[in-house]
Amino acid sequence: MGTEITQMQGPPGYGPPPGYGQQGYPQQGQQQGYPQQGQQQGYPQQGQQQGYPQQGMVHQGQQAMMSPLAMHPVLTIKRPFWSFLGRKFHVYAPDGSLVAFVKHPLLKLKQEFTIYTDESERVPLMMIKARQMIGLNINFDVFDAANGQMVGSIRRRLLKSILRDTFELMDPYEQVVGMCEETGNSLLRRFIPLLLGTWKIELQGQQVGAIRQVFRFFVKEFTLDLSQNQNRMDPRFAVALGVFALMMEAARENRG
Repeated sequence: MGTEITQMQGPPGYGPPPGYGQQGYPQQGQQQGYPQQGQQQGYPQQGQQQGYPQQGMVHQGQQAMMSPLAMHPVLTIKRPFWSFLGRKFHVYAPDGSLVAFVKHPLLKLKQEFTIYTDESERVPLMMIKARQMIGLNINFDVFDAANGQMVGSIRRRLLKSILRDTFELMDPYEQVVGMCEETGNSLLRRFIPLLLGTWKIELQGQQVGAIRQVFRFFVKEFTLDLSQNQNRMDPRFAVALGVFALMMEAARENRG
């Protein structure tokens, strides 16, 4: 290429989408070592390839590897039925230790939440912010809390989710690189809430994880299985997907 690329944590093409100038979003070329679109060999150019890009969307940055989430291929996400001023999500390792905590406020006009290491909320791991307040397909942008860089986006497909929860996973340049989709008897679950749900997580057409609901009294519990991940998806991002699945369940409970 003839241009020396500063060493960075993310994969080729990592950076914010073009035109982002809103407060709280990283500017294109703002940080040293921040690659520009098309600057590095291996990043798919617009119109270059049909289907998924060659590079994975969610990087395994330094903070991701240091997080306890990266040490466990299987995690448990729990949400109590009753909580005040916001829904609380606890993420546990197989030994029962708390490895992440999420509190989702209910009174904010625009949805956003942060994944923390524990309930003290002192050390953030990842931030998720909705671009729109309302809409059929709302984009939730995901940021690395350590440096504010955009990791990717989760786009909820509302019409498809009526019958089957569907989220598109996008890289920072708005290219769809994966999906999280409800599987099994999703339509029947709309009428029989006691049926347990399952979701698959795919990157580039290959399954990297699964979310499975576990029956419990007085608590909503999901198992997040990343045993097929092979470091292709940041576990913090996968936890965000698990939280979204729980949020969709909570929305159906409120409507019921």
